[in-house]
Amino acid sequence: MIDADGYRPNVGIVLLNGDGRLFWARRINHDGWQFPQGGMRSDETPLEAMYRELAEETGLAPEHVEVIASTRGWLRYRLPSRYVRHHQRPTCVGQKQVWFLLRLVGGEAALRLDASEKPEFDVWRWVDFWYPAVHVVNFKRQVYERALRHFAPLVEELLSVQLGPLPRPAAPGKVAAA
Repeated sequence: MIDADGYRPNVGIVLLNGDGRLFWARRINHDGWQFPQGGMRSDETPLEAMYRELAEETGLAPEHVEVIASTRGWLRYRLPSRYVRHHQRPTCVGQKQVWFLLRLVGGEAALRLDASEKPEFDVWRWVDFWYPAVHVVNFKRQVYERALRHFAPLVEELLSVQLGPLPRPAAPGKVAAA
């Protein structure tokens, strides 16, 4: 399902643990790390798509999480030209996403990366709140920043923590502080 502007509807999931750290996973056969995300079916609401993707990518069911918030409207990113399948019609130029902030309410034991026939991730870990915005692949960085900025005040209030400002990525050739 691609819209008239070439964007595929999608959901993104920011999963928070009790310590204010976020679920961060490595894609199978890639060096890229990201949040769980996935396309919406034409008959799904964003919430329904989020629960389906959550189960497929993490093995978590609705009873394992609490939905804290979602972004309003669509957050969009364009794919680099090398990833656009120009021969397909309609051509997908990027993704438009509704992001959800979830809190893990059960234990980590419920997390299963092999919950679906075609797992998307092979390794996961908990990271500091702003870490993904600095370390995600460049073309997704702005969307990650926007989603995390939207959720930061809620996380600070929920956990009574100060997250501080979003760090900037290191200059090329420099190592960013984790």
